[in-house]
Amino acid sequence: FIRTHTGERPFKCDQCEKQFKWSDSLRKHRGTHTEKSYICVQCGKVFSDSSYLNQHMRTHTGEKPFECDQCGKEFTQSGSLKYHMRIHTGEKPFECDQCGKEFTQSGTLKHHMRIHTGEKPFECDQCGKEFTQSGSLKHHMRTHTEERPFECDQCGKEFKRSGALKVHMTTHTDERPFECGQCGKKFTRSELLKQHMRIHSGEKPFKCDQCEKQFKWSDSLRKHMRTHTEKSYICVQCGKVFSDSSSLNKHMSVHTWLRLYECDQCEKTFTTSQQLSSHYRTHTGDKPYDSDEGEGFKTYEEPSETSPNLPDGHTNGDRAAEAGSCEPKVRLKKLQIRLQRLQTVELNSV
Repeated sequence: FIRTHTGERPFKCDQCEKQFKWSDSLRKHRGTHTEKSYICVQCGKVFSDSSYLNQHMRTHTGEKPFECDQCGKEFTQSGSLKYHMRIHTGEKPFECDQCGKEFTQSGTLKHHMRIHTGEKPFECDQCGKEFTQSGSLKHHMRTHTEERPFECDQCGKEFKRSGALKVHMTTHTDERPFECGQCGKKFTRSELLKQHMRIHSGEKPFKCDQCEKQFKWSDSLRKHMRTHTEKSYICVQCGKVFSDSSSLNKHMSVHTWLRLYECDQCEKTFTTSQQLSSHYRTHTGDKPYDSDEGEGFKTYEEPSETSPNLPDGHTNGDRAAEAGSCEPKVRLKKLQIRLQRLQTVELNSV
């Protein structure tokens, strides 16, 4: 059984030179070169051995005679059950000799090895893009054909991938099978749970190759990379550097007490439109980031009564009440902000 690990195939067909690990596999293969064949009456597929035909017929009948005694999952073939059992036992007999990573199936190891070799044998005949797996090429081809074979039976929405449909279905059932063991928060996808766990672990897997600063989220790294480009926007108050003007404009509210965005439900005021949008969800109950957008989004929190950004004699509690009495000051602050932005533009143009 050492061939399972080495991949050696000593049994070669003298008709087509195909090689096999086991003599029994070669014997069954030779049947494909003989006149005798076994035909499926359902779809017309031809097999060289009656056992292969019997296994195939289960795809039509739905029969799954092999059941896992650990979790009850059923399979059409004994080999599939054998692979499945490794989930429970933790057995991973196939090891990569390059990096030591272990796998439950030899085919998975074969695909993994292409990471080290750089081999991409599957090429798109439309755009020339290459892939390590045939399945990846198949999915890619749908970007050219616009084919969406997976349809939701609840709302009719169509998807290119079965996994995308599976995730979408949770919007109808509100199913969240992936639960955080630290805080109990639940997610629709395993990758969202993985991202969430970084909040607890402090892991920062995304590293800047310019200054080695690390981030929890890829989006944070992407935004950070802009700070290394030539164009930058500098705050004239504290010297903080931003990669785009919109980020600088939002930051300027840190140095002012001005809150131009007011909620029409409760008259609460905010410094940015994004904070107002986040606040609106407390009225609507909308939770757009709990399912597919991933972690890393922050909701707005009201500053404390002793916020250092408030002018003397003001508190958060009386801002809405003072909106009318402070109207001249509001206009003055608007002019100050515009002046600061003009100064920033002048500095950046020098």
